[in-house]
Order: sequence, then C-alpha cells, then structure tokens
Amino acid sequence: MTDLFLMGNEAIARGLIEAGCTLASAYPGTPSTEIVQAVVNFRDLAIDPLHIEWSVNEKIAFEVALAHSYTGKRAAVAMKQVGLNVAADPFMRTAYLGVKGGLVLVVADDPGPHSSQNEQDSRQFAAFARVPVLDPASPAEARDMVAEAFALSEELEMPVMLRPTTRICHARQNVPPREVQALRRVSAFQKEPTRWAATPAFLPALHRELNGKLDRLSGDDRFRPQLTPGDGSCAGVCVVAAGICFATAADLLEAQGLLGKIDFFQVRMPYPLHTGFIGDLKARYRRVLVLEETYPVIEDRLDHPGLSGRGDGTVPREGELTPDVIAAALDRFLGRPHPEDAAVAAGRGRRPSLCPGCPHRAAFHAIKTLFPKGIFPSDIGCYTLGLNLGAVDTVHCMGACISQGVGFYHAYAQDGLDVPPIVVTIGDSTFFHAGIPALINAVVQRARIVVVILDNATTAMTGHQPVPHLGLAADGSPAPTVPIENLVRACGVSFVAEGTPYDRAAFEEMLRAAYAHTRQPDGGVAVVISRHPCLMDRRACLTQKRYRMRVETSCTGCRRCLKQFECAAIVFNEDANRAAIDPDLCVGCGTCVPACPVGAIVAADEEAP
Repeated sequence: MTDLFLMGNEAIARGLIEAGCTLASAYPGTPSTEIVQAVVNFRDLAIDPLHIEWSVNEKIAFEVALAHSYTGKRAAVAMKQVGLNVAADPFMRTAYLGVKGGLVLVVADDPGPHSSQNEQDSRQFAAFARVPVLDPASPAEARDMVAEAFALSEELEMPVMLRPTTRICHARQNVPPREVQALRRVSAFQKEPTRWAATPAFLPALHRELNGKLDRLSGDDRFRPQLTPGDGSCAGVCVVAAGICFATAADLLEAQGLLGKIDFFQVRMPYPLHTGFIGDLKARYRRVLVLEETYPVIEDRLDHPGLSGRGDGTVPREGELTPDVIAAALDRFLGRPHPEDAAVAAGRGRRPSLCPGCPHRAAFHAIKTLFPKGIFPSDIGCYTLGLNLGAVDTVHCMGACISQGVGFYHAYAQDGLDVPPIVVTIGDSTFFHAGIPALINAVVQRARIVVVILDNATTAMTGHQPVPHLGLAADGSPAPTVPIENLVRACGVSFVAEGTPYDRAAFEEMLRAAYAHTRQPDGGVAVVISRHPCLMDRRACLTQKRYRMRVETSCTGCRRCLKQFECAAIVFNEDANRAAIDPDLCVGCGTCVPACPVGAIVAADEEAP
C-alpha cells in the first residue's frame, strides 16, 4: 500500500481505526481537535461498528469511553492538556478500578503555549494518576503507539495515555498504512461491584494491585529507553530526550556530526520510567543532558548527580524547546561556543481580531457603549478577542466567567454601595461545556448580573464542530436539538431574551431591559442570547442582508472606529486623513455604522442576499 501523507492528528486517528477502536469521543481543543474529525473521515475503513461523538465536555467524553471499555471493546478519548483538568475526576479513579477493553486517552499538550491558558505537562498528570504514558517523537510513531497503547491497556487492564504535543499533532509525515483489525468483539459487561463501584474498603487492595502493575511495567524491557550508541569518543556523556525534542535533537546532532559519536537515548515511556535505565545512567555516565517538554518529568526521576537540564538552567524552564533552544542547550552541555541569545526587534504584525462581520463584535460594542463603567468577565473562545474592544476584563477557564460574575457581584454588594454593571459573555459551546452549573449557582446565590450567551451556532474557534442545539452529530447525521433558552429557564432564570446583535437598536434595548431586571427588588440573573451564525459558515452570508459600505467626507479622522470597533475591513487612509472601507474584506453587514461618533460610516445600496 502507498504511504499516506498525514498530519499527526490524522495519523493518530488512522491508528485508532487500524487498532479496532469502536468508540472515539472528544471535546474540541487545539492542538487535539483534528483527531476525532479525522476518525470521521476514516470511518469507512472501520470493519467493526464505530461510534464517534463530540461530547459536551472532556469529563463526559472520558466517562463515555470508559464505560465502553468496560464491555471489552476498545475506546479512545481525545482532548488537549487543559481538557484533562476537566476530566480529572474520572481519570484519577480509573487507574485504581481499571478497564477491560483497551482505553487510550490521547492528551495533546501545547508547549509554548500556542493556544492555551497554560503549558502544563500531562506526563506529570499521568504520574499523579499513576497511569502509563507514551511520548511519540513523530506522527508515524504516534500512529504506531496507538496500537501499543491499546495492547498495553488490555494487558494491564488499565488506561494508557498517549501524549503528543503541538509539533507532533500538526506536523505532516509519510505514514505507511496498516490493515484494519477486525476484532469482532461483542459487548460483555461483567458485573463486579467490588471493582466497578469500589467503596473505600476495597480501595487499598486495588491500590496494591496498581502498584504491582507499575512495578512490573517499570522493569519491562519493551519500554526501556532506546539507545543510538556513540563510538566512544564522548565517553561518560549522554543525551536523553523524549517526544519532539528527540526528533529535533537527532537532526541537530546529525547536522553537527555528533550522531553516532555521543550516546543518545529516546525515552518512549516517561512514566513509569524504566528502573534499570535509571541505574545504568548512574553507573555509566558522569554527565547527562535531558531534553523534554515541558516540565522535568524524566529529569526528576533520574536523580543523577551529573544531570543537566531544566534544573541547572542548561534548558530553559518555560516555553517551547524549538530547534534554536535545543541547539543552544547542546552547546552549553558540550562546552562549545554558542552565540548569546540576542534580542531581535521583530516587527509587530496586526494583532488577532474578530473576523469582519463577526456578530460578537457588534455585541461587544453594544455592551461597552451601554455600560462604560461595567465589569466584563468572559471566557475561552474566539470571543476572547473582545479584549481588543474593551469588553472583556477576565478570562480564566471554561465556564469560569459566570462564577466570576457572581464573585464580583458579592464583593461589591458587601460594600453597600452601587454595584457596577456586571455583564458576562460566554459562547454557546462553552455554555454547554461548563456554563450550566455556573448559571444555576448564580441564580441560587441571588447574583444580579447580566449573562450574554454569544450563540453563533458552532464551536468556531476549533474548526466548527457541531453544538448541542444545532441538531447534528459528529459525522454530520441528524441529532436531537437542545435549545439554549429552555436550558436557561430550567436553570431558574426568569428573564430570558434573544435577538441578533446585527439589529443594534433592538439588541441594546434587550441589554437595557436585562440590566433593569437585575436592579429590580425581585430581580436576579438576566440572560440575553446574542444569536447570529458565524460568518465562516457560508450559509450565514447567503441568508443575511448585505450593504455597500462607505465612509463619507464628514469623517474627522478620530480613529475611534478603528480603536473601539476594530474591524479588519476598516482601514485608515493617511493621505486623506480619514477612515476607509476595504471592499475586499468587508462583508457588508453594516454593524460598524454605530461605531462612528459623527455618522460618517454609511450603509447604502442594499443588495439582494
């Protein structure tokens, strides 16, 4: 069969299909998102029936996959590193109780970070949960490790983590396809309450069994770090690397003529680390360099007196280990001259901004205009870019915005003075993910806040995965809908309004009414659903009015439209000293009209949709 040129996430998905996985679940999050989408794309290759789902959040995705594995079938769940925080509760217990069919947890870490709120290292989480973790160094190796992880999971009857990083997930490589396994397994859940529903009395025995599994695995030579031997010219010195750092270091050592001269180890399983390997390093080497992302997981377990790495500053303690960073670390370790890191004055590009015509921009501009002294907790999604519009003050983690709104409210209410307007913004997918319990809490705690749910009918930031109220499953087939407004009312909210932010006057009136409700004696939480489809969906552009936008000569050049509305289609003509509209970028939505204080932006010549 001809090699396939696959992205790392596609290679992992291919590995899942080839290994006979019969359930794949996930919640989207960069850099892991493409895994489940690729499973959808490869689903016709599956021999056994295959269920694929975008779950409401990572905890649910994990629990769905876990129960599937209880029946003896193979299951996989994918998420990014911060998604593991959401799934932590079931994940931590699963090591004790174990599985039957293979359960592979794919956690994509984001060193850097490129698109995350932190650069946590899931290998440490695996060690904390006492779950084996495999660390691939390339897309092809990630595919191969899927089969290894399933086999190991079934051998030990415990979950196994596969931990690619951004550079593995999004790199491309030729991957030789393999035959798809036809496992033909039939569901056979065997009731065992002392295990699957273990109460504290049974946990010490399960813990003892877990310790024994890990002890055996730490001596298993299949997972002993692999050596590329040197020729003895660098005796007593070695380099130990894992993940993409291994691939990068291999390229650098080869380019410098050192590959084959210095002993070079690849750690494929950083936890549990092979105990014989730890002893050999102490006995054979005076000095050891460890290259790994992001935390010193291997380094801490080696406990070597001649260790170089993050602990002694040879390797930076934060940030991605790019080729330049690793090259510098190798030079420091080997005592070779290396140019000092020079501060390069990089030209500043245009900062990230909401797309032209994005309904969130219109909603944020209305919120900021109506409540100039407000406090604006927000959340994680493309709408985080409301920061640029001055309408986002806090961003913490999925669903935190509503809870923070409650915290702000009670802090100010305690002072006995007027509480500033507190207007929370949260996306539709994020609301389903983690906003519902927070909204219930806000109602019960009598918080007087406005919650604006920015409903663009998709999970836009990660590539337009379907949301529960859209009526689509992961494979595009029809699914039941769960209307947001019904959920909001079920949470106990009495004021619920919905409308499009494109109708600025009506949207502002809804916001005023919502705020008034929060100030009434019997008022409380008010919810406004800002509803307009994402313009990255071509159907949205076909079904909305389109205007010819222009800036008239009455423009004073104040630049408020650029600074406070920040649409990429609005540019500044330095020669004319006034704003202008870039017709190549403008979508003709007309939402920028209120952004001009002198009315110089005009929407005219309405076109047919």
